[in-house]
Amino acid sequence: MSSMWNKNIHDFEVFLKLEKSLSPNSILAYIHDIHKLIQYLEAANIEKKVSEIELSDLQKFVQWISELGITPRTQARVISGIKAFFTYLLLEEIIETDPTALLETPKIGKKLPVVLSVVEIDRLLAAIDLSKPEGQRNKAMLETLYSCGLRVTELVNLKISNMYPDLGFVRVVGKGNKERLIPISAKALKEIDLYYQDRRRLSNINKEDENVVFLNRRGKRLTRVMVFTIIKDLANNIQLKKKISPHTFRHSFATHLVEGGADLRSVQEMLGHESILTTEIYTHLDSEYLRDTIIRFHPRS
Repeated sequence: MSSMWNKNIHDFEVFLKLEKSLSPNSILAYIHDIHKLIQYLEAANIEKKVSEIELSDLQKFVQWISELGITPRTQARVISGIKAFFTYLLLEEIIETDPTALLETPKIGKKLPVVLSVVEIDRLLAAIDLSKPEGQRNKAMLETLYSCGLRVTELVNLKISNMYPDLGFVRVVGKGNKERLIPISAKALKEIDLYYQDRRRLSNINKEDENVVFLNRRGKRLTRVMVFTIIKDLANNIQLKKKISPHTFRHSFATHLVEGGADLRSVQEMLGHESILTTEIYTHLDSEYLRDTIIRFHPRS
């Protein structure tokens, strides 16, 4: 069954890479969504070419993934991937009509991201054991993550040549290979300087990673999973009840900026969001902050 679709999937993959300039992780997610649809068709004994797929097939597919217990949010993401694939097929005139045009996406409520307070971030950083070889690296890394609001992929790929400490900026390559300049705090720069002393002692730096800021003990750039693990272990150490990830530091960065009075356009630029609508989620504030603001500034209070 999947062999019938292989060329279309491969061409779509090339299109996402060359035309849309998507990251390898984003492309992988799209291809994974298409394979989910193929998995359903095989399970239902439906043998069809891409050009033969109808709306009713896709509606049954959505019902199937729903019955598997997949959350509405994940369902919406999978449907988005399928829609992108059929939009591409229509663009390439492989299909005459788009069967996803009337395919409904499950309604999902806006899920507010988990946010750490400044006190919680300080507690996490204080829990780092600086007596361990990786201690200073981890402290510098998490300070940078929070100070610049980086995505985890941007953090692990951060280059020494893109650091401008005298100007207080770092250059980051984000989604779609788009570059942006982000201010970096004096605190983060100080921790990075301390970490460089340890980094210089590494005797086996991988040639491909010589320009990468954060390295493991084998002289290679850190993996995204390693950053997740470091943060998870620290959260366990301080018995933090919140479920956090590297992205939590990015959410916290944005939320603290907005709470401090930064305008959304500036935050959008620093986060590298394509649309300001994505940034608007950070206008959520805790009820106590809202109450105090209304009491202080509302004319009727």
